[in-house]
Amino acid sequence: MFNLGDKVVYPMHGAGVIETMESKEILGEVKNYYVLKMPIGEMKLMIPVDNVNNIGLRNIIDKKTVEKVYSVLKQKAEINDSNWNKRYRDNMTKMKTGDIFEVAQVVRDLTFRDREKGLSTGEKKMLVSAKQMLISEISLSTDMDSKGIQEYMDEIINEDALEQE
Repeated sequence: MFNLGDKVVYPMHGAGVIETMESKEILGEVKNYYVLKMPIGEMKLMIPVDNVNNIGLRNIIDKKTVEKVYSVLKQKAEINDSNWNKRYRDNMTKMKTGDIFEVAQVVRDLTFRDREKGLSTGEKKMLVSAKQMLISEISLSTDMDSKGIQEYMDEIINEDALEQE
């Protein structure tokens, strides 16, 4: 169970803050919902309280873990030469876990592939989404602004790309 003000991650959407809890009647059934405010895009999500375990809602990482995420971005990219459809499914599976290290791998690998061979339209959208997921969680964890995190991530990945060439 989470509390008001908790910073949590909703897999495939990113990190946010539990702003309120509300009860809603839908199809004659009253359910309790967490109302999650997302820092990127000012979006609000309603998550059924009784479904948080199934969807993988979790607390955000701590500041110490942020450095481990950055180290994943610095690692050598894993080159997946299968067709774009298989790559897309593999990366989507990683993102759905909600595990920040898996999401960081997706960002690292897709960024490298984009530079080397280009990405399909679906993979480009996935890269943008994965970056937003990382940035939202790191932003809430470190209280840094999203633009600064984006710039730092790009710097790390660009350094890595030069070393891999």
